[in-house]
Amino acid sequence: MSAEDPDLHSRPDAPLADATRDIADVPAVEVVSAAALHLMSAAAVKCGLAEDEDAADHLDLDEARTLITALAGLVVAAAPRLGSHHAGPLRDGLRTLQLAFREASLVPDAPGDGPGESLTGPVYPTAAHR
Repeated sequence: MSAEDPDLHSRPDAPLADATRDIADVPAVEVVSAAALHLMSAAAVKCGLAEDEDAADHLDLDEARTLITALAGLVVAAAPRLGSHHAGPLRDGLRTLQLAFREASLVPDAPGDGPGESLTGPVYPTAAHR
């Protein structure tokens, strides 16, 4: 089946074929970055950082812990292949979420026990976050 095939889009598998071709053109760094962005956005909302008046209603630290830990796994695993230009901002975003989680917790985890910290190492608040 060639790209010039007139029946290409009338076949039931045409959307899947189109999606496969589309994803084949996307560099891995963009796929990883997009996945990280989705995890970051969801974790920020679950940490109560949404920009709407209902932000506190979205607070769910159990869900945030899962999302942040998944993000940490992705960032730690992918960083060596992404290079510092791409990995640096992902690490910064992860650390910001880990600190936001700590601030939102009524009883903060001990250093090293916070979400993703088993993968990244302990995250300590800076003077600006205290």
